[in-house]
Amino acid sequence: MSEAAVEIAGGADGPVIALTGPLTAAALTEAWPRAIAVARAAQGVMTLDLSRAARIDTSGAALLLALERGHDGETRWQGLTPAAEGLIARLRAALPETGAPPPPPRTVRGPGPLRTLGVRIAFFGETILATTGLPARRRFLRGGNFFRIAERAGAQALPLVIMLGFLIGMILAFQSAIPMRQFGADIYVAALVSLSLFRELGPLLAAVILAGRTGSAFAAELGTMMVNEEVAALTTMGIDPGTMLVIPRMAAAMLVMPALALGIDVSGVLGMGFVMGILGFPPSAIVAQMQMATSPHDVLLGLMKSVVFGAAVGLIGCRAGLTAGGGPRAVGEAATSAVVGGIVATILLDGLFAVILYRLGQ
Repeated sequence: MSEAAVEIAGGADGPVIALTGPLTAAALTEAWPRAIAVARAAQGVMTLDLSRAARIDTSGAALLLALERGHDGETRWQGLTPAAEGLIARLRAALPETGAPPPPPRTVRGPGPLRTLGVRIAFFGETILATTGLPARRRFLRGGNFFRIAERAGAQALPLVIMLGFLIGMILAFQSAIPMRQFGADIYVAALVSLSLFRELGPLLAAVILAGRTGSAFAAELGTMMVNEEVAALTTMGIDPGTMLVIPRMAAAMLVMPALALGIDVSGVLGMGFVMGILGFPPSAIVAQMQMATSPHDVLLGLMKSVVFGAAVGLIGCRAGLTAGGGPRAVGEAATSAVVGGIVATILLDGLFAVILYRLGQ
């Protein structure tokens, strides 16, 4: 492949720099530094002659813009084709404007915990802005990626959820039957376990499973992208990482959480029914106790809480990944932070729900 060449000639108002040959990434290795040096040393009006340029790709357009910005005076174009002119215009629009450097970003001053809190609040605000600006950035979303994330977070976790729900229902039934037998109230174990599962334990256990299984996966995946500078590459290309990476994962977590919570509810009730059957209670008595103690309102309340828990786990997992530092330990620390933060946030939100529902009399 022929190399690009730089020729200098004198003009009426200033030097004429003629770029010949292919202006591509492979052909500009030798010509790039010489062209930049000539443009910076040029006096008066600089003319860029491209009449003998064979082909111009993005690297060639970047060189031309670098010559224009490196010259202190006026720059004129000669022999520029419409295709090359359009490429340069698009690249010029994508590059930041020259001028005074932007002010340094404001940072939260203080000890480490305050800086960490500032990063988390800033990430939460950026996610809200990305969500509100979603209609104008729909092109950044990929439906296939969303369904792949939802499948991994929901469908692949369903066997684990069913197994744990069944065991939790059995354990609760056995442990509740021991003290209640002293008062002859064994039958009320069905009401106790079902109400606990529908209102509290179902969404809470589903959120813990989601945090340990999916939140850590979000953090590890995005943390690896941060370490490999893939997120920086997306930002350089003008793609908002919050829209492309965070929103699909949050939406997938919110979508699958009600299904996971419902799976724990159903399997837990089956586990409780298995234990009650061993204790000698017929299914009709168990169902009657469940109908007396619970209602569809309790199930819907638990599903609503699960959606909020899913949003919190997804947001914290993405935050841990996108704020990961460099080095080999960054991914592991991000995954740990996602699991711990997701579980703590879920418990805090559950406590907040308990206070609000108590004040509302629900």
